[in-house]
Amino acid sequence: MITKRIIPCLDVRAGRVVKGVNFKGLADVDSPVALAKAYSDGGADELVFYDITASHEARGIFTEILTETAKNVFIPLTVGGGITSLDDFDRVLKCGADKVSVNSGAIKNPALIHDAARRYGDQCVVLSVDIKRVQTGGKTAFHVFQNGGRVDTGMDAIEWIRRGAGDGAGELVINSMDTDGVKGGFDLELLAAVCEVTKLPVIASGGAGKIEDFVTLFNALPGVDAGLAASIFHYGEVTIRDLKLTLAQNGINMRV
Repeated sequence: MITKRIIPCLDVRAGRVVKGVNFKGLADVDSPVALAKAYSDGGADELVFYDITASHEARGIFTEILTETAKNVFIPLTVGGGITSLDDFDRVLKCGADKVSVNSGAIKNPALIHDAARRYGDQCVVLSVDIKRVQTGGKTAFHVFQNGGRVDTGMDAIEWIRRGAGDGAGELVINSMDTDGVKGGFDLELLAAVCEVTKLPVIASGGAGKIEDFVTLFNALPGVDAGLAASIFHYGEVTIRDLKLTLAQNGINMRV
């Protein structure tokens, strides 16, 4: 049985971790270096570091803060934000990243997924997708958003995920903008739709508010490999060790 993973997320702006609701109203939380070390020491399985304004500001990731963060992490580290080329992959990997997350850069240049998978291996390429429900023609559709959730691409999210998987992505991060920061539970409808079209590892992001939300996620959708969260960990509402112990007690295979 595959072990499920718990992954804290560091949304970084101007060198500081921030958090908002529905991708808006960002508030300062802490230093990414301090949080990364705490999560690495505290039982997290992996860690995600997003420079959330890099794409919008058309710049590269702040390499100094990333390098310092990576030095304090002894678990797999995924890094994203402003990744538009193979040179960007090379730069963040040299800073200490284990995997690289592409989002807006892959939308602008879909060949990036294929090219990066060929050069670095598909296990290194993570396709992160920001998804929001949009009303079109009286029907609800899942659309892909880019530039930190600022721009509706008009693309169908499920078809984009199917394409990214075919191009060589090794893992998917599904960011539900509708549930982000709301703490009402993961977006099970969206995640179920994703699991129907791919066998790639799926990381669920957006909506975690309590331990029971993770129990529900893994029981309802066995195809989901990991739960990603930010605020409940940042503000000490849930500890990773307590979460993993409870999940194990509920019959969910965890590394504890």
